[in-house]
Formats: sequence, structure tokens, C-alpha cells
Amino acid sequence: MAATLAEIVAAGADDHLAVIAPDGASYTYRELRQEVASLAGLLRSLGVRREDRVASVFPNGAEAVIVFLAVAQVATAAPLNPAYKEDEFSFYLEDTEAKALLLPPDAYPAARAVLPRETRLVEVETGADGHLRLRGEGLPDGEAGKERAGIFGSAPMPGPEDIALILHTSGTTSRPKMVPIQHRNLAASVANIIATYELGVDDVALCVMPLFHIHGIVASCLSTFGSGGTVVVPARFNPMGFWPLVKEHRATWYSAVPTIHQMLLMRSGGSRPEGAETLRFIRSSSSALPPEVMRQLEERFGVPVLEAYGMTEASHQMASNPLPSRGEHRPGSVGRGTGVDIGIMDEEGNLLPVGAVGEIVIRGGNVVDGYANNPEANRAAFTDGWFRTGDQGILDTDGYLSLTGRLKEMINRGGEKIAPREIDEALLEHPAVAEAVAFGVPHQTWGEEVAAAVVLTEPVTERELIAHCRERLAEFKVPRVIHIVAAIPRTATGKVQRRSVAAAFTG
Repeated sequence: MAATLAEIVAAGADDHLAVIAPDGASYTYRELRQEVASLAGLLRSLGVRREDRVASVFPNGAEAVIVFLAVAQVATAAPLNPAYKEDEFSFYLEDTEAKALLLPPDAYPAARAVLPRETRLVEVETGADGHLRLRGEGLPDGEAGKERAGIFGSAPMPGPEDIALILHTSGTTSRPKMVPIQHRNLAASVANIIATYELGVDDVALCVMPLFHIHGIVASCLSTFGSGGTVVVPARFNPMGFWPLVKEHRATWYSAVPTIHQMLLMRSGGSRPEGAETLRFIRSSSSALPPEVMRQLEERFGVPVLEAYGMTEASHQMASNPLPSRGEHRPGSVGRGTGVDIGIMDEEGNLLPVGAVGEIVIRGGNVVDGYANNPEANRAAFTDGWFRTGDQGILDTDGYLSLTGRLKEMINRGGEKIAPREIDEALLEHPAVAEAVAFGVPHQTWGEEVAAAVVLTEPVTERELIAHCRERLAEFKVPRVIHIVAAIPRTATGKVQRRSVAAAFTG
């Protein structure tokens, strides 16, 4: 089994297509390895070393893939969200202590404006010869392309214990935590994903998740490389152009958040889109998939929809529903552990029996050793070798895991603990509701009261929606206020964070 990113990318046959960028260049595995070798060598020539962190800001595409792999070969990669504002770029560049910042030419002025004094700005562009080259102070034109010997150059290769990637994840405090992910963590997660979905050389993944996020990096790209398949990476997700891409490249699967699945449903015109016949399965992760959405997806697109469970600290995947040939895929469940031990723990750190509700805990080769420079967070997150996810859930006798809520997002109404997902699902059963997010709001008597925000496909009143919920939920769970909105507030990766939605409506 591969233990480093270099070994993962080495799995593909030389002349097989590795990356197809509809908006740019495409690369075979031989060409991908050559480009990574060249860029890695140039970064070394700039003085970048293993202990350094190198930030990058790129839209999805082949360049983003090559930059990530090259940086991870010589240092630690820190990909950043291109949508960040100056204050956000400033925080992440300073927090990572980035040695260099890699950008496309003349792009992302917000990042350039707050570049720390100790961070070197380096531009990466594709030259007329199709090879990546660097532009920057003290770097001669045409420097790129000179180091193309070997798979990744002649410098020492990273080991399994070296840090390949660092990402930030939000926690219970306002300050994001740095998650250092080792090569071996990524390799373990990739192996688990390949085994779960039986990925192979004939598979074509359509990557619609951003490549500054663990979902896009690991599920769509690295798992494809590890199986020797092909990944198609458009610059951005476009629901109108999605199915033409599936058809053109004969995609066999894609992985996305429920938001994207719902957008595709809303724009599919009520019939199976042309091109969907090449899909083997659809994967959903990073946010809870309502059973009704799963049913509609399977009915409309004609393939199994497999919900998975992942997080940054686990290098993405922890559990997944299996392919139909391997077992039942169950609506409302994220499936069984995939090469990962999963348990349910109480507040005191005791593992609970099957059927008990508690905090989901995990352990396995894909789980990171801890947060960077944050001993307090590590003490709270790890108990007897188990990582505490902060999610609440329940395991059944077959080992299927169901998420009942985020511990910090549970609504406490007068001592009654309410899982907001249950309210989401009740609202989504109404034919006029396209999206729904429930959350708690402060209440003088009850401590918290239930509220929700919905996006509609046709007119319906708040009173009607409350009556609809009252037919399906115990009275204490029924939202007292329902905000009808044009769009639900989301993070840059398409996730819904209930506390952020609540803040948008309560100030």
C-alpha cells in the first residue's frame, strides 16, 4: 500500500490520462509526474525546505493539482480559499507562517495586499510550451522545465511521517485550528476510499469540490490517482454545464455536498439527464444528506447514492454506505466504518453499547496525531487514543452509523435536547421546500427556541409550513419562526454551519 503522495501518483500508467481540465490543459500520468518534478525542483532552488509551509491560491484546475503535489513533495502544502478577503488571507498566511505564497500571475490582489514580510510571493503560470514555470523576484524567465529527470527529481523523498498538508478547521472557539496531515494519513484515507467504491483504472471522477478542501483533494483527486483512474477538474461548478461534462468525459462517479446534489435536481428538468447512464454511483459527504433528497437523486439519475462521513482531522473519509453489491445503502445513515474504528462515547470517556446515543469517536491510520500548537484542543479532542469528532450519533447492530446532530448545535429547549436535523427533514417533506436549516435562537423562558430558514420552489406561507411541521413533530420541536429566504448562508465549501445561519437571523 502507498504511504506517501509520490507513491499514490506513481500508481497510474504513463500514457493514461490523469487530469483533464476542461478549462485548460490535460495531463497523462507521465506528464503529471514530470510537471510535479519540475515545480518541486524549482521550489527547492528558491530555498524551500521540508520544515517550511507554502501557501497557494488557485482556482480548481490542473495547475491547482500540480502545485499541491509539488509543494507537498518538498514542504507542507497550505492551499487557501480564493474567495478570502484581506483579513482572512492575513490571518491564514500569518498563522501558517508561510515561507512562500504561490499565485497565478496578476491574480488575487487581496492576498498580495497583506503578504507578510517574511513570505515570498511567487507566480506560477503555464508557458507556451505547456509546462509550468515560476515568475518572481530574482527568478530568471524560463527557469521552469529544466528539472524533468526522474519521477519527482533527485532530492530526498518525503517519508510517511512527514507533513504533506495543513488545513484549518473551525472549533468551539472562534479561532480556527491547524490540522497537520501526514503523508501516511492521506495514503490511508485514499486506500480506504478506493476499497469502499472499488475504484479502478477505468473510473473517471468529476471533481466539483474545491481543491482547498479535504473533500476535493482526497475523495476526488488523490483517490483517483491512487487507483490509476482519471479526474476531470473544471474551474468551477456549473449546474447547467455539469451533465455535458459527464457525457463528454464519460464520468463514472462524482462526490459532492448535498447543496450541489439539490442544485442538480432542481435543474434536471424532471427527467434523467443525458450522460447519466455512464455513472456507477453518486457520493455525498461533508454535510447530512436528507433521505428525501437521496430518494429523488436515485429516482432521477438512476444510480445508487452513497452517503459518506468525513472530516479534516480524519483526512476525509471515516464511514460510508457500501456499493449495492457489497450491502445495503441506508437513507439517513452514513454507513459503516471504512478502515476506521468507530465508537460512541459519553462525556466521561466511556464507550457506550450499541443503540446508545453519544459522541462519535474514531481511530485509524487516517486520523491525525493532533492539532498544531494547540495542546488545549488536543486534550479536549483525544481520549484514550480515540478522536472525539464533536458529532452526536448512534451505531446499530449492523455497524451502520447515524448522525443525530452536532453536539454544539443541539437545541436545548427547556431541558429538551432537540436534533435540528430532524426538523430539517420534516420541512423537506413539504413539496414547496427545496432547502431547510433548523437552529436554536435565544429565548427568555426556554433558554432556546426552535427556528428555521427555508428556500422554496413555489409560494407557501410561514403559517402553512409551521402547520406542516406540527403534523410531523412533537410540539416542543416545532419551529416558532420560519424565515423564507432566497439562499441559505454557507461556507466557502458549501457547508451549512447552523450557528452561522442562526447568527444571520438573530444578529
